Amino acid sequence: MSIFANIASKFKVGLNNVMLFASIVFSFVFIQPQIVFAQRGARIGTVVIDAGHGGKDPGASGKHSREKDIALAVALKLGYYIHRNLKDVKVIYTRKTDRFIPLYQRAEIANKNHADVFISIHCNSNPSSKPYGAETYVMGLHKNAANLQVAKTENTAILYEDNPSSAYDGFDINSPQSYINLSLFQNTYLAQSLNIAHKIENQFKYRAGRKARGVYQAGFLVLWRTAMPSVLVELGYLSNPKEEAFLMSKNGQSLLASAIYRAFKGYKINFERENAVTSTVKPKQKVSKSAGAKKSHPSTVIAPGLEYRVQFFTSVHLYKKLETRFSSVGDISVYRQGKVYKYTSGHLKSLKSAAYLQKKLRMKGYKGAFVVAFYKGKRISISTSRKILSAKR
Repeated sequence: MSIFANIASKFKVGLNNVMLFASIVFSFVFIQPQIVFAQRGARIGTVVIDAGHGGKDPGASGKHSREKDIALAVALKLGYYIHRNLKDVKVIYTRKTDRFIPLYQRAEIANKNHADVFISIHCNSNPSSKPYGAETYVMGLHKNAANLQVAKTENTAILYEDNPSSAYDGFDINSPQSYINLSLFQNTYLAQSLNIAHKIENQFKYRAGRKARGVYQAGFLVLWRTAMPSVLVELGYLSNPKEEAFLMSKNGQSLLASAIYRAFKGYKINFERENAVTSTVKPKQKVSKSAGAKKSHPSTVIAPGLEYRVQFFTSVHLYKKLETRFSSVGDISVYRQGKVYKYTSGHLKSLKSAAYLQKKLRMKGYKGAFVVAFYKGKRISISTSRKILSAKR
């Protein structure tokens, strides 16, 4: 209750209104898992690249440039790098030419194609010509007025749409409560989205040599209904003459696209390594019996303190009455990393048992479920767990 009270107090809106909307959101999350848990399997096979704005919507403008043109150029370069270097990834664009696409349709494209990652590319602007640098956003509740203003600016794209109020459930660009409502939707893939966002910012800094302003949360309509890890990238400020020149240059666009590509590749490698349990678990070995020897069960032959769980849900909120909320999941535990709560099932002694539970949870609708390892209560990687097992044999 304290979380919602703080939100209501901060934005001077009624607590009942916040709680009512929260209940609607939670119903959406748990009644329609086929929409929320769209990321499938143990690999990253499809990415949707969204070039912001387009057509009659120019986006932000510099003295010599328009956001829609730079966003498209970088989006196409990014897609080219992925297509050329990651042959197992299908690249889908929301637009490949200068045409207008409503924000909600961009999310629909990603959802209908069962995308594993959604990347929306934009450029920033400011009344002052001094700010410069790249920022990466995920869906969430903004923490300051600057982040809110970025979201408001990007969300003005709906003003070019026909009857936008019906498409966005009465969303009001200038209403603080509307942004609270938006932030409550996207929590399932928050951890993965933040992971991608941080990788992008690191690549901007170390690969492209740009000022990385950081990772932030805000209410973006283009991310609102995406059912997979999603990020919105602000490449730089068109209002800064020096940065505008960089963003307009082919070299600058190539460097930025390459940085995002490397971040995506890094996320893909890590994700698939962590989810490669089902394909790497060795077949059950036969144990020879000797007189008086007890039958050994493979799930009990492990290192003390090592266990496996199946992570099936993440959220910025700590939920109570887990057995009721996740009625089809048993043996639930919660651990916290940073500001994100992660929900797991099982306390298993072998990878084989964990892989079986992972399969069961995915069949129940938790398509993003994956195996995680713990050693003496601390989260470790699957590869580290294998080294621990090898040392004990």
